[in-house]
Amino acid sequence: MSKTCITLIGFMGTGKSTIARLVAKLLNKEFIEMDDQIVKIAGKSIPQIFKEDGEIVFREFEIQMCKELSKKENIVISSGGGIILNKINVDYLNLNSVIICLSAKPEIIYQRIMRDGKESRPLLSNPDPLASIKSLLDYRKILYDRATPHHIDTSGLSIEEVANKVIEIYKKETLKDN
Repeated sequence: MSKTCITLIGFMGTGKSTIARLVAKLLNKEFIEMDDQIVKIAGKSIPQIFKEDGEIVFREFEIQMCKELSKKENIVISSGGGIILNKINVDYLNLNSVIICLSAKPEIIYQRIMRDGKESRPLLSNPDPLASIKSLLDYRKILYDRATPHHIDTSGLSIEEVANKVIEIYKKETLKDN
């Protein structure tokens, strides 16, 4: 069966939301921001979930969301950066999605996140966010590699270039399935 969905995974600040939104528009698919869906079901912001309920509760919401999204068709998903911390998430998403990992150099990620304000990023609320980024990237690299063979470094590319690469990978994968 051919996969009709695309899921973008990768660390925060790699461009998942921006690229997923554009890819959805170009392919005439629905765009879904996973973190926004979690906020809806939790009834509170992600920083609030982390502060009031803890990271484990947030990760449980992610599992629930991946399970629900694995039943949908023709969507482009921007996943949370830590989605790969639990293999069951990747297994669910892999049922109906071509999974593509976006990456960027730590310094680029840092610049992008600081533009948005680190307050919205609970894992970086510390005195040295760049060191945290590097540490988290090192820890998660093997998990991103295990989740998909498809990787795009967004560091030196335009939004359009990344979107075109995503679409190219998706089309190659869906042709293989047929």
